[in-house]
Amino acid sequence: MRKYIILGASFLVFLAGLSSCKKFLDVVPDNVATIDNAFTLRTQAKKFLYTCYSFMPKNGQLGDDPAMVGGDELWEIPERGAYLDMAKGFQSKVGPLGDRWQQMYQGIRDCNIFLENIGKVPDMEPEEKISWISEVKFLKAYYHFCLVRMYGPIPLIKNNLPISADVNEVKVFRDPVDSCFNYIATLLNEAAPGLPLTIISPATEAGRITLPIALSLRAKVLVTAASPLFNGNTDQSALKNSNGTQLFNTTYSKAKWDTAVVACKRAIDVCASAGMKLYIYNPSFQQFIVSDTIKTQLSINGAVTEKWNSEVIWANTQSDTYNLQRLISSWWDPRYLDGVITRGELSPPLKIAEMFYSSNGVPINEDKTYDYTGRYNLRVSGDADRLYVHKGYTTVGLHFNREPRFYADLGFDGAVYYGHGRYDDKDFMGLFYLEGKFKQRNGKGKYGFNTVTGYNLKKLIHFQNVINSQDDYSVVNYPYPIMRLSDLYLLYAEALNESEGPGTEVNKYIDLVRARAGLPTVAASWTNFSTNPVKYQNKDGMRAIIHQERLIELSFESQRLWDLRRWKESATELNKQILGWDLSQTEPISYYRTTVVYNQSFGSKDYFWPIDENYIVNNRNLAQNLGW
Repeated sequence: MRKYIILGASFLVFLAGLSSCKKFLDVVPDNVATIDNAFTLRTQAKKFLYTCYSFMPKNGQLGDDPAMVGGDELWEIPERGAYLDMAKGFQSKVGPLGDRWQQMYQGIRDCNIFLENIGKVPDMEPEEKISWISEVKFLKAYYHFCLVRMYGPIPLIKNNLPISADVNEVKVFRDPVDSCFNYIATLLNEAAPGLPLTIISPATEAGRITLPIALSLRAKVLVTAASPLFNGNTDQSALKNSNGTQLFNTTYSKAKWDTAVVACKRAIDVCASAGMKLYIYNPSFQQFIVSDTIKTQLSINGAVTEKWNSEVIWANTQSDTYNLQRLISSWWDPRYLDGVITRGELSPPLKIAEMFYSSNGVPINEDKTYDYTGRYNLRVSGDADRLYVHKGYTTVGLHFNREPRFYADLGFDGAVYYGHGRYDDKDFMGLFYLEGKFKQRNGKGKYGFNTVTGYNLKKLIHFQNVINSQDDYSVVNYPYPIMRLSDLYLLYAEALNESEGPGTEVNKYIDLVRARAGLPTVAASWTNFSTNPVKYQNKDGMRAIIHQERLIELSFESQRLWDLRRWKESATELNKQILGWDLSQTEPISYYRTTVVYNQSFGSKDYFWPIDENYIVNNRNLAQNLGW
């Protein structure tokens, strides 16, 4: 048996620069014995398998997911969250905010240990060993991908370093980014044949890796590799290792998009063979009277919150949504009276509210029937609007004639909600509404937290959550989705448009997503309602459509931050002001005045995380990212 440096931090010698081998020699014997014992029986090896899973980032958790509040999609009260500091431009190479370098490499270390030793386990069938090996190869690929997406080119750790490695071997260089993506894709290809099409026992194995998960991640990896941040990015031409190795290929390659097209279609076909389809709300029994309007909103909501529904390709069972839902929704219900602690800590900015389409399925600044210049003018809700805005309520024109995802995903002053134990509407049971002005039921000026922009998050909240009393809020928990079928469909449409240009196949997969959202086809919407009716017929126009469709469909699902970066659009979007309404006002005419919450600043260096300077100091072979 080859002996390896296996102590958690010590495997990261090239990262933390702990160049004294004596330090490792002092601790290795005990750890080696532990590893030897871990693979003497199947039961022990299974524990180690779960250890390999344990390093997965907790998607959707404010303290462990920079894509929640590290960009511009959600804003927090100032007192909370390191990631909000990142969104404010306070990132640093000294203890970087949201640093995952050591965590991911520790996960890779344990994956390598597993792969090196699983063959020794005596009481396992060969087929099961193959399956477990495939799962761990997937995890190893995923952890590398998490690092590349954050830091760009990274050192690839294909095998653990032997304990006999000298100081020069452990002080490794970063690998070129193309090599990183190729290695990740290769690992996923190797993992795929040994993975099951579906989970046999959802009660005990939900969240474990399947073939659709592996191929879908591979599709996302290759789309990321083909995107502008990594494909011909001349802004990174100066990033080189100290030995002169160029870490970014600055020449654009269309072939990367061609490869991504094949990977996306392969993943779609496998998902279809596994019985996956876009989620549509269709209860087996009708508990309430529900209109088609509400059913559409419940389909949009349930695609995320209905656990293990037909659309969820991969969900993180380690990401508990219980606390997340309580954090952002336990204060909505009208029965929450003055004096009760209220919480509204995640607030979408005004620009996110404006991002959603009009009811005609095109951008509001592009809809020739939409009063865009008058969108901030006051308007009173009528009977026709009562399922979206409380009848008789005064709000702004921006909140009328919008697409179903706007109403399903966002809350605002006067917004109608469905479910949550409310049965107040004589025709459509389960409706209630928000009151968000100063010292109103859900507004600023009372004890506790409140929205900081005037908008609230509805999307991640299960509609069957119920407030039973002023201090009892029951939550329908669900694992946080990492990848849904709609995500895969839009990745395919994007890759196909970049590879071949717009066409029937591109439209097909966008339209599938739009149909579930209650919208007409791209062709019908742009032809009939857009000021640019031929936009969808050229590559640049279709690219803009696909980008906006992704940002809307996957809003608040930890996707926007990564998409804006890979498209190199962060420098545009994250230099816009974070705006909201004037929350200290009681009258609509004053409340609906735009107010600057924060002036964001994003520079070219912010596209990648800095490598902690301690790692650089101790391993001079690690080149720091540009600008840091």
